[in-house]
Amino acid sequence: MKKNKIFISAYSKLPKGISATELYTKTAMAIIIDRNTGKIYDVECTLATEVAKRYIKNILTNKNINQIDSILQEIDDNYFGNAKKAVMAVLTNCYKRYRLICGSFDEDN
Repeated sequence: MKKNKIFISAYSKLPKGISATELYTKTAMAIIIDRNTGKIYDVECTLATEVAKRYIKNILTNKNINQIDSILQEIDDNYFGNAKKAVMAVLTNCYKRYRLICGSFDEDN
């Protein structure tokens, strides 16, 4: 039986020379999301500090992944960690996976 809350994860490459790269070669993001509405219930992201992890979690929790452009803009405007591009890339990858799973995304477009 399909549930409304689904688990999605994705990865993106971290830039060289930052502390997170010493711990991980890639950044991973895992989200629990509503299959039907796109509401994000929970998020975890591999970053070097707990503060950064909480900050990204606070930005994303209770947002709707279908509003990806405004979420990415909020991250761009407010998150100034060295892994900013990697965080934005991994979130975009989660969004693409969500759209593929829910049948509303064409990888060719």
